[in-house]
Amino acid sequence: MKSIAVFPGSFDPITKGHESIVRRASGLFDKIIVAIGVNASKKGMFTLEQKQKWIIDTFKDLPNVEVKSYTGLTVDFCIKEKAGYILRGLRSNADFEYEFTIAQMNKLLQNHVETYFLLTEPQYSAISSTIVRDIHRNGGDVSRFVPSGVQL
Repeated sequence: MKSIAVFPGSFDPITKGHESIVRRASGLFDKIIVAIGVNASKKGMFTLEQKQKWIIDTFKDLPNVEVKSYTGLTVDFCIKEKAGYILRGLRSNADFEYEFTIAQMNKLLQNHVETYFLLTEPQYSAISSTIVRDIHRNGGDVSRFVPSGVQL
């Protein structure tokens, strides 16, 4: 049986922290699906198509990484994709508190879907998509914080 992990997020935009998590986890799973969550009530800064292109370009050298989009609950997407794992990155204690609660709820909803946490590498711990968007929105250079193929 193949080990399939879903790495969910908005990826608005993908950051070097996201890239690091996927690259480090790519040897742990047979397949990783970078899953762009689409929330109709939220308007992202970048289009779904742009985010998909950036993710595909970022991981073109990793044959076991795919990109897909989904709506609804992440655990339901996992069932649809036959994924037994959810992959999450942790930057801080605050991330842990938030992600722990979601992981526990996901476990109650789908007992056989496990959540794996990877700690963010120290040099990426301050980077978030929210901060990158704010820097970009205000004319700052974000090239140090996003993968090389991401041109904002």
